[in-house]
Amino acid sequence: MKLLKLQLYTKVLIGLLAGVLFGVLAGQLGFSDFVFSYIKPIGLAFIKLISMVVIPLVFASLLVGTSSLNDIRKFGRIGAKTMAYYLCTTVIAICIGLLLANMLRPGAGLSEQTRTKLIQSRGEESVAPFDTALKKPTITDILLNIIPTNPIRAFVEGRMLQIIFFALMTGICLGLIPSERSRPVIDFFEGVNDVIIKMVHIIMTLAPYGVFALISAVVADFGLDVLFVLIKYSLVVIAGLVLHVAIVYSLAIKIFSKQKVRTFFRGIRPAQLIAFSSASSSATLPVTMECAEKNLGVPGQIASFALPLGATINMDGTALYQGVSTVFIAQVYGMNLTGMEQLTIVLTAVLASIGTAGTPAAGVITLAIVLKSIGVPLEGIALIMGVERILDMCRSVVNVTGDASCAVVVASSESK
Repeated sequence: MKLLKLQLYTKVLIGLLAGVLFGVLAGQLGFSDFVFSYIKPIGLAFIKLISMVVIPLVFASLLVGTSSLNDIRKFGRIGAKTMAYYLCTTVIAICIGLLLANMLRPGAGLSEQTRTKLIQSRGEESVAPFDTALKKPTITDILLNIIPTNPIRAFVEGRMLQIIFFALMTGICLGLIPSERSRPVIDFFEGVNDVIIKMVHIIMTLAPYGVFALISAVVADFGLDVLFVLIKYSLVVIAGLVLHVAIVYSLAIKIFSKQKVRTFFRGIRPAQLIAFSSASSSATLPVTMECAEKNLGVPGQIASFALPLGATINMDGTALYQGVSTVFIAQVYGMNLTGMEQLTIVLTAVLASIGTAGTPAAGVITLAIVLKSIGVPLEGIALIMGVERILDMCRSVVNVTGDASCAVVVASSESK
């Protein structure tokens, strides 16, 4: 059974469009407070329901999938291919962002008066949270932070990389001990996985209402005028995201998999819709996994490894956004970035994206790290906060699409 049949998909799309219209009316007629008080909580409840199943789904599916890999070399091969794909597409995404930002120069020509007005309109509180204890992550830090000193704490705090590491270790060890001892444990977690999948099916029946509530709250809060405040910057980011999806992912599917490009994008549409509405690749993970397995034919053992890992470390949309945003802010302040500084942006953004939480606005935190690494004023973040939510929704779609494309490519390479 497909997670989102055509009828439910149509309802979700109708909910999306109805939410936009309702949000516009709410903003124009002055009852935005009603939307925030009574409509938005429905959307938040929907996101909470999806988020509720993410950690048990990731742990159970990853453990079961790993334990079924009798050949440890096969697991290492899948892991290497997945990591290589994610790192390559992330670097390409940043380079696309930098190329477009340098060619189109969205931040050039802004007057001092306009820049000051934009910064002041957001308030100092918009900048303060990012100007504290920012540190450029190192490879050593990232690797050490993957290993949980307390697995229970990792579950409680939702540290996805640590949960993935613990699930992988548990699954590998279950595959190494005698089957009469490991089988009861594997059967238990297979049952847990089935229960969570059924729970996801039930939750997804609420998707049209959750999407309506989320979108209407966003539009009522910002209004459609937000698209014209920094339209050139927004269009550069969106153009980069579209190019990355249309060229990089399409070519990857066409060249490295047996899947048709049209079939791939048709199969991943439900997850893209949820990602756009929630602006969270982690919250979309259950839907992405279901689309990959049911619509795209990705084996469960590959989907259960590549997709949770991707929701944690694969942030192509966020990386592209950081490239454009960094150059944009530097241009606004009249700074000319050297080739070495732009190379620093690439390296820092790649490291910062590993471990970035797949939650709304997490990209802003990593953007602050990138800005600090090359000496661009953090106050510039205030310039883009007005359109942050819209762009966050768009780049979440790219992140989720990238996760699914990796799963398809790796699955095709393993079936040869």
